[in-house]
Amino acid sequence: MSEQPATFWEHLDVLRWTIVRSLVAVVVFAVVAFCLKEWLFAVVLAPTTSNFITFRLMGSPDFAIHLINTGLTEQFMTHMRTAAYAGLLCASPYVLYQLFRFVSPGLYQNERRAAYWIVGSAYLMFLVGTLVCYFIIFPLTVRFLGTYQVSTDIDNMLTLQSYIDTLISMCLVIGLVFELPVVCSILGKMGLVSGGLMRNYRRHAVVAILVVAAIITPTTDIFTLLVVSLPIWLLYEVSIWLVPSKTGKR
Repeated sequence: MSEQPATFWEHLDVLRWTIVRSLVAVVVFAVVAFCLKEWLFAVVLAPTTSNFITFRLMGSPDFAIHLINTGLTEQFMTHMRTAAYAGLLCASPYVLYQLFRFVSPGLYQNERRAAYWIVGSAYLMFLVGTLVCYFIIFPLTVRFLGTYQVSTDIDNMLTLQSYIDTLISMCLVIGLVFELPVVCSILGKMGLVSGGLMRNYRRHAVVAILVVAAIITPTTDIFTLLVVSLPIWLLYEVSIWLVPSKTGKR
């Protein structure tokens, strides 16, 4: 006797439990991160001093950026928001596993293999983008803007909320930008783009990259614009080699 296909309500019930398990995992990791306050903010606030690993490797001169708090509830809300983002980041492998487990029964074997590659590559590139932002882009941006002065009589007073919001938003955006090779590879397999086409429009792409970097950059200075634009351009060059050429060669 053949197995009866699941009904719409049965699929809905499976989806509901998939979402519930994913939310529980995020909440658990967020609570753990909230409880580990000292460790969490030791990581988050590390780029504010010259002791950060990136600055030590660069031989950067000594500096320290002092953050201030201007709201009664700001530190507590910032703590909760940072812990929530950390929980989501730590629980993301389990969340992706739950989502893939939900959709995989409806995929053919070749589609399932392709989905493994797409999801795994996309997740890996997002993590790489987040790490690049945390170790390179964000620290350089903070050091430049946090220590820049038009006069020695004017001191910079950066708020905790501004610092955390900039860190989280830049990590999210750069993580998404690092999906470019994955997206281009998918479009290449679909026959929508080719390596030759991307080479021919390289100059146009550089202009587009500068425009995108200007949009996603939280500041308006040229230094941050170039720091953000460089990895996007490198990703574009990598994507050219990942996408098949017009002749089918790689």
